[in-house]
Amino acid sequence: MTDSASARSILETLVGFDTTSARSNLALIEWVEAYLGEHGVTATRVPDATGKKANLFATCGPAVEGGVILSGHSDVVPVEGQDWTSDPWVLREDSGKLFGRGTCDMKGFIALALAYVPRFVGGSKPVHLAISYDEEVGCKGAPAMIERMAATIPPPRLAVIGEPSSMRIITGHKGISVFEVNVRGHEAHSSLVDHGISANMVAVQLMTKLDRIAGDLRQSAPVDNGFDPPQATLTIGEMQGGTAANILAGHARFVFDLRCPPDIDGSAALKPFRELCASLDAQMKARFPATGITVEQLASAPPMTAQGSDDAVAFVRTLTGENAPPAHVAYAAEGGQFQQAGFPTVICGPGSIEQAHQPDEWIAIDQFEQGARFMERLADALS
Repeated sequence: MTDSASARSILETLVGFDTTSARSNLALIEWVEAYLGEHGVTATRVPDATGKKANLFATCGPAVEGGVILSGHSDVVPVEGQDWTSDPWVLREDSGKLFGRGTCDMKGFIALALAYVPRFVGGSKPVHLAISYDEEVGCKGAPAMIERMAATIPPPRLAVIGEPSSMRIITGHKGISVFEVNVRGHEAHSSLVDHGISANMVAVQLMTKLDRIAGDLRQSAPVDNGFDPPQATLTIGEMQGGTAANILAGHARFVFDLRCPPDIDGSAALKPFRELCASLDAQMKARFPATGITVEQLASAPPMTAQGSDDAVAFVRTLTGENAPPAHVAYAAEGGQFQQAGFPTVICGPGSIEQAHQPDEWIAIDQFEQGARFMERLADALS
């Protein structure tokens, strides 16, 4: 079986694991461990606190300096509520495309990297495979793995994060912070507004403030910083609150994310929001001590910049054949986390982010084959 054909077979296996972020990824991790073991490669697990999820990293080839990290996340976004025309957990080919959850984002890249392990193990420089969990919910899983890698593997030349970039070289992505806001009100009949506090009405004030901050960020956007859109963006992704139309809501909850280019201070942008939270919280507690507002940061991942990436870009260009200037992307990824650990880092992977997170997610077979050529050239370069 050719490496490309092997990659497709591996992708079929990986897609078959339901690794939605809310679920365990251990079945996939165990399969990868067994596969690597067949090729004489010992892997290291870095589990989460519950033991129900794990990162995995492994060195293919000699434990010497100057290797390459190939990194991808194992988790995928949910399929519930999406209109799929086929089983999302079964790989399907049609019209030059491979369909299935995670084909593009980003089990395709992981499958390609695994397919070339037999080549990598014979190289004079190592390939360090890194597979994380919980990237889709704020890049939560990778930091513990990256810390272990930085402490144990010989210094690599670069890290390649295989997010779908249509095989373009990416040297910048935005950072992300995710926050959950809970408002505890005091229930009463809706006709007696002075006898209680509606958590929903307070939440509306807070969300209005966030909307104004988003507008201010849009107005202050730089002319051209390489990102699309160029400004920091703030969106409210979830809202819940209240029990009935005639009851002052006892509880309201919403979740928002803030995505910032490297030169934007997210904490400063949110200062007016936090000041409003403190003011309203004090007003509420003065009337009903059990009420109030809590803001919890659920996730945070730093941006990735082009700083220190010149050698990494030059090397990856020899693998892709691309001479276009490196690009920036608006989505957040684990690249900034690898970069913070001292690894020169770029993003480069098959597929387009436009096909990710969609019903009938797909990767073009042509892109998958480009990814295979990338791995082939990498194996040659390290041989």
